[in-house]
Amino acid sequence: MDGTARKFNVTERASVPTGRNGKHKTITAQILDNLEGLSSGEALKIPLSELPDTKINIRSALSRASHKMGKAVGTAADDDYLYVWNL
Repeated sequence: MDGTARKFNVTERASVPTGRNGKHKTITAQILDNLEGLSSGEALKIPLSELPDTKINIRSALSRASHKMGKAVGTAADDDYLYVWNL
């Protein structure tokens, strides 16, 4: 800088956290973990009342997480449940 005081603190780049821990990380990790044990033709049946956010936001987060892992996942929903299965 040009001799003026810094407004913000400074830290080593190595200590800066990388990656994103979004607010849906826990639920998407749980769902993807549960999918590992499913047999062909089975789907998870998750009560919407147990989701921490809307089904739309959870489905979006699940889609992002599964694509990042290279995993193909199908979803559907009705008035009461979110259904998730391996494709």
